[in-house]
Amino acid sequence: MTKLIYDRRRFLGTAAMTGVALASPAYLRRASASGGEVNIWTYNDFVPAAFKDQFEAETGIKVNVRLVDDQGKQFNLLAAEAPNPTVDIMTVAGHRFLQFIDSELLAPLDTDRLANWGNINPTFSESDWATINGNKWGAPILSGMEVLSYNTELVSPEEVTSWDALFSEKFKGQTAYIIQDMMSIIMLKMGYDGNMVAYMDDPEKAAAIVEEAKQFLIEHKPLVRKYYDSGAEIQQMFVNQDIALGHSWNGPAAALINDGFPLAMTIPEEGSYGFVYTYNIANNAPNVDNAYTFINAILASPEIGAAMTRASGFISTYKDASNYLTDLEKKSTAFPDEELARLQFFRAEANKMKYELVDPAVEAIKAA
Repeated sequence: MTKLIYDRRRFLGTAAMTGVALASPAYLRRASASGGEVNIWTYNDFVPAAFKDQFEAETGIKVNVRLVDDQGKQFNLLAAEAPNPTVDIMTVAGHRFLQFIDSELLAPLDTDRLANWGNINPTFSESDWATINGNKWGAPILSGMEVLSYNTELVSPEEVTSWDALFSEKFKGQTAYIIQDMMSIIMLKMGYDGNMVAYMDDPEKAAAIVEEAKQFLIEHKPLVRKYYDSGAEIQQMFVNQDIALGHSWNGPAAALINDGFPLAMTIPEEGSYGFVYTYNIANNAPNVDNAYTFINAILASPEIGAAMTRASGFISTYKDASNYLTDLEKKSTAFPDEELARLQFFRAEANKMKYELVDPAVEAIKAA
């Protein structure tokens, strides 16, 4: 089969082209043009380009975006800067809250300063994971899940009903995954609790389970083409046809689907995990007032939520955001009920124990 040649910018550049009037002009005109800046660490396409331009023009606040691709790296960088961070807003996944909170890296979120807080679907803003120690710690903006993505011109749906497809000889050298995320999935595949909550009182069993998952991935290392870190990486690998299938987040996969790439996603029969991304304010943020102005502005309307979905591929947490998506965009963020029934959300209760075990295991897999 002739290798397809695609310009990745054609796939990823549409977000800026399709979202012209994203923010609420009435809101922004009421915002004080205080000037200064706001520093944000976030993932690619989480701040729509049109929104950023309008926000800067109407508030006088310069938005400095530093792209991140991994929660652990972001934690380490923030911890290195504490107690005087250079960042104001981070994008932390809800299941990683405790790690940041226990290290005093996040400030409790004052939702009274966010007039647009009510625009978030309460399924996300008022869920159990969103409140810790009586405080909110982040504004939910996008939700996602770990999926098995595949090129529909190279792989059939029948071949990807199980996570085993990633470790089959048929697709040797044509797969990719994020090791840390795959550790949880492999534990789930083996019949264990990938959140490790079930083993909080049995650290020896927890260690044995992580060791078993680690050995599985080391044993199957010759089959994988690449361990990757960011959504942009796996998008490029699919576009270049370096891989035929891979573990991914649904967002980067949906972005390719929406741009016409022959890709599909599934939640395999063993199940998978979901997560929610939030905007959080750093403890001792240097520009805290501007941080609240930014978060309130980006929560201003469902059109902004739809633009974030369109750009990132992740599912918006905003009320009525889907009303501003095309039929294809809606389809790329939907899954059959039987697959959704296999999904559970990442949980944070055992994170300290889990990542103390998983992080060294990940490094051992890379080094093997």
